[in-house]
Amino acid sequence: MEMEVETSTEMIKFINEGCFTPTHGDNRIPEPTLCPPPPKRKRSFSYGKKRHPPKDGYFQPPELDLLFTRRQACA
Repeated sequence: MEMEVETSTEMIKFINEGCFTPTHGDNRIPEPTLCPPPPKRKRSFSYGKKRHPPKDGYFQPPELDLLFTRRQACA
């Protein structure tokens, strides 16, 4: 930032004073008077609720055991 100075005494005064932060009460950030309320909780989903088994029972295909059996490695 450039400032035009008319005399050398004003230049010396500007150099000696330097830059500073304003300390007047109007320039300060006001103190908060009241804390904000906490955030609202999210709705819980029904993932953890116990479910009853189906009336007709679970579907059990006959090939289900074949899918999960281990085959012996070919030698």
